Amino acid sequence: MKPTISIIVAIFNRKDELFELLSSLTQQTDRDFEVIIVDDGSQIDLKPTINSFEGILNIKYFRKDNSGPGLTRNYGARRAENDWLVFVDSDVIVEKDYIENIKKDILAIPCDAFGGADKAHKGFNLMQKAISYSMTSVFTTGGIRGSKKAVSRFQPRSFNMGVKKQVFEKVGGFSEMRIGEDPDLSMTLWENGFTTAFFDTIAVYHKRRVDFGKFSKQVYQFGCARPILNQRHPNYVKISFAFPTLFLLGYIMGFLEYFILGKGFILALYGLYTFLVFFHALMMTKNVSIAGMAVISTYIQMFSYGYGFLKSWILLNIFRMKPEDAFPSHFYRK
Repeated sequence: MKPTISIIVAIFNRKDELFELLSSLTQQTDRDFEVIIVDDGSQIDLKPTINSFEGILNIKYFRKDNSGPGLTRNYGARRAENDWLVFVDSDVIVEKDYIENIKKDILAIPCDAFGGADKAHKGFNLMQKAISYSMTSVFTTGGIRGSKKAVSRFQPRSFNMGVKKQVFEKVGGFSEMRIGEDPDLSMTLWENGFTTAFFDTIAVYHKRRVDFGKFSKQVYQFGCARPILNQRHPNYVKISFAFPTLFLLGYIMGFLEYFILGKGFILALYGLYTFLVFFHALMMTKNVSIAGMAVISTYIQMFSYGYGFLKSWILLNIFRMKPEDAFPSHFYRK
């Protein structure tokens, strides 16, 4: 039986990105799907954008009070009519065979949930391409997003994620977490005996943040979320989660070694790492400017995530704070 698909998009403002996403959905080779847009209390009117696609897409629009992305996706899921829920972020663009390939992969690869990679579109600006590199590179924590071979047990992420509707309902959907809600759902699925898979034919073009300041804040929040996830799902803790924190502490130690002992061995290792990142980014992007910015975005990613992880780990494990008290903005409270 051919799978039926409901695309669910939780959105807050981002009118221009929504237009680009919906435009890409109009180009699908397989047009048999519905689109559910849930406005999470946007401060601008998204209805005119939605109206421009009525009659072209099977589209439904809902507006609700702000509650964060996870609960907003749950709201959309309850209104979906099809067997598979496919969640994409509002700042992605999909290829014309996205829906067609999802249906093929569902039939070919048995699973209860799936995810795919993200990459930079040729039309993205240089900074977006640099940030995309640092979030998907083998030299950072993002390597598993771009390579099926790097994945032993894949955690689908909500920018490109599908779940059987009945399975989604059985585990209660996304939790009250505002940040880290997608790996939280993946691990909840595993704990309930469900399976996940990586589909390598359904990569999306993900814009992410458009400047280094916003990017730093975003990955800092991801870092804060990881020790919370470790508490919630202790069976899936990996030492690699602490790598950015070790990277940050190692960099600090390098400066101490240089100024106190007059030696630069540790900093030399970071110099080698910097060269490898630059050279690899140059090979991947064929652009010197992107490669240079990729070095900056990689260090921002490692330092910001590492600091967030360290801070969260200390508050949760040393000061024994509850996650909701340590990071109230990470949770939705009614």
